[in-house]
Amino acid sequence: MSFLDKIRACNRWNPRDFIPFLLDSERIGSLRLSAADRLRRWPQHFRLTPNAVHWIDAPAEVAARTAILAEVAGCLADEQAIDPLHGELYPVTAGDREQACALIDRACAPFFGMRAFGQHLNGFVRTAHGIEMWIGRRAANRRLYPGRLDHLVAGGLPHGLDFAENLRKECAEEAGMPAELADRAIPVGAVTYCRDSERGLKPDVMYCYDLELPDDFVPRCTDGEVEIFYRLPVAEVRDLVRDTDEFKLNCNLVIIDFLIRHGLIAQSDPDYLAILQGLRAPLPGQAKTV
Repeated sequence: MSFLDKIRACNRWNPRDFIPFLLDSERIGSLRLSAADRLRRWPQHFRLTPNAVHWIDAPAEVAARTAILAEVAGCLADEQAIDPLHGELYPVTAGDREQACALIDRACAPFFGMRAFGQHLNGFVRTAHGIEMWIGRRAANRRLYPGRLDHLVAGGLPHGLDFAENLRKECAEEAGMPAELADRAIPVGAVTYCRDSERGLKPDVMYCYDLELPDDFVPRCTDGEVEIFYRLPVAEVRDLVRDTDEFKLNCNLVIIDFLIRHGLIAQSDPDYLAILQGLRAPLPGQAKTV
């Protein structure tokens, strides 16, 4: 196994298995062919061609577009074509989250292959022996990745909450962290990936944060998502990421980014440049940059 293997695992998808979902000629999603076929029942909203699904006669207002998607989502959920609805609205966008053309329930994003946004926080402590990282083990009853290792804090970024507000909320829920400590987190960039999953396509954006924690801080999960926390030497975390499948898949990318930024993956590593490029994979509809 290697760091590059973990990056490739998050970017496994075949563009030929999906067709664009277009609004005013702009790609706002990517549909599996079977998913596209389900939209034939709404000919007043969607026109299917061999190469794309077009959202036709869409109203100009975000609220009206959101209402149409909510109607469709409700039917799909009733038919178990998508997971049960979360009740959290996410932006539908071909760009960043502030450019929403509509809102959709979080559960629907993979079905439509729409971008999803999240926040991942690297919580670490500097000791006389080097950096140690706080890592959580997901509860055994989690629907996705039960029992796998996870970040100290990680969660989705719904519409209507700004970055700082949502990070405070996630830090409180997942680590029992007070707001004044969460506010010390330093934004350090973003990681992108695109993966074919059972639920559809996941072209995801993860905003990354580093938070240096006091030595006496001990996390406490308040929402039941984590069953235990570990404080591990960063070299051990590095080896777990590189050599095992212990971590929730997308967490590997954020930790690899941390390792790069803190000089814990050598520039002499033969995969170094490929790793750097792989952490910022182009998303569907996004031009590839050098």
